[in-house]
Amino acid sequence: MKPLLELEQVECCYGASQVLFGVSLVVKAGECVTLIGRNGMGKSTIVKAIMGLLAPSSGAVRMSGKDLTGHPAYRVAQAGIGLVPEGRHIFPNLTVRENLVATASNRRNALSPWTLDKVYQMFPRLKERERNLGANLSGGEQQMLAIGRALLTNPTLLILDEATEGLAPLVRGEIWQALDRLKAAGLALIVIDKNIGPLLRLAQQHYIIEKGRVVWSGNSDSLRSQPQLLQQYAGV
Repeated sequence: MKPLLELEQVECCYGASQVLFGVSLVVKAGECVTLIGRNGMGKSTIVKAIMGLLAPSSGAVRMSGKDLTGHPAYRVAQAGIGLVPEGRHIFPNLTVRENLVATASNRRNALSPWTLDKVYQMFPRLKERERNLGANLSGGEQQMLAIGRALLTNPTLLILDEATEGLAPLVRGEIWQALDRLKAAGLALIVIDKNIGPLLRLAQQHYIIEKGRVVWSGNSDSLRSQPQLLQQYAGV
């Protein structure tokens, strides 16, 4: 199977400081992949390189075989990549409904596209709060809103940077259930999170990131059999 997303020897810099060193990874259609590592190791920078928020100094980013290296973020989104960013970045002065419909589209003519009703079915709390301003939502509700907003762009790949960071256990459970449903529906996922247990259950492939490099990659069974890796590189 050809890769849906492919990073090949990607290097990135912030000014004169190099932060990614030859990062290569692959996401296949319908596959869930994780990026694991401590804070400051380059996971979010990889996301920025994918999303066109930071131009690689070398290497390539390809989506469905199309070179997206250095393309602006809106072109990346049009290519079928949705982002739930760290910090959520919802519009605080728009209502829940306005946040959801503001960027909704079906550019790739999905046969069963995401709609407002489908998002409300996945997250009933958003329906209950649809007239509330984004600024008045709880952290969990804001994360549901950020996921719903990304889904309404009808991506073929969804990236979640810190999927459940700072959320109460009950709300985290709701988010993981939603990701289970998205994976079962065939949506490809890249998930960054510190909760390793759900990641091992959800994902097929894992990449451990240390100081801007991929230091290990493999499937969940392989990672479970090497707990020293998680202790060394993720502190768990």
